[in-house]
Amino acid sequence: MDFNDIQNAWNNEKPENVILPKNLEKIQSANTPLDKIRKNLKIEFIYQIISITLIGIVPLLFGFSPKMTFFYYLLFSLFVAVCVYYLTKLYFFYKRLNKITLTTKDSLYETYFDIRLNMELYKTFGFALTPFLVLYLLGFYYYKFSKIPGFYDLDFSNSELIGFFLIVVFVVLSMGISLEWWVHHFYGKFAKEIKKVIDELKEE
Repeated sequence: MDFNDIQNAWNNEKPENVILPKNLEKIQSANTPLDKIRKNLKIEFIYQIISITLIGIVPLLFGFSPKMTFFYYLLFSLFVAVCVYYLTKLYFFYKRLNKITLTTKDSLYETYFDIRLNMELYKTFGFALTPFLVLYLLGFYYYKFSKIPGFYDLDFSNSELIGFFLIVVFVVLSMGISLEWWVHHFYGKFAKEIKKVIDELKEE
């Protein structure tokens, strides 16, 4: 191989990790939406812990009977287990975001796909909590209505049962729609800003 062959091989090589100053500036512009995602995640953890604590003291606030308290905390223990599983995964995601330095295209791609993956994880977390929300509402209303004299002798008609079923479906659908809005508002729109930077880099 002579000198010209070596030079041609060198010119044809694609230095994917070599970033021009202009591109580097674009890549680092993704730090702003990334900072907002970090901030929202941190606030999210605080709200989640406060919410779990408040849910945990409901029997004390409303004076549940020992029997109701037992069943409540049985359900609550399952609820906490699900929360711990997902919040641990989101915590490690938060730690990864704190260590990221956007200096190459590869790091930008990896960060974007990690954000998208954890957005889906967050949605799964929300849907996993939906049955607990329905059961908590059922338990709460049962507790309230059971104090009405003659409650246990009531006979529900088919129309009332259908109405109850529709209410449950409405609650589940509302939870899903709210969850989609929440994830988009606090994470999705910032992920789109990062995707926009990626698209601009592809065009060059």
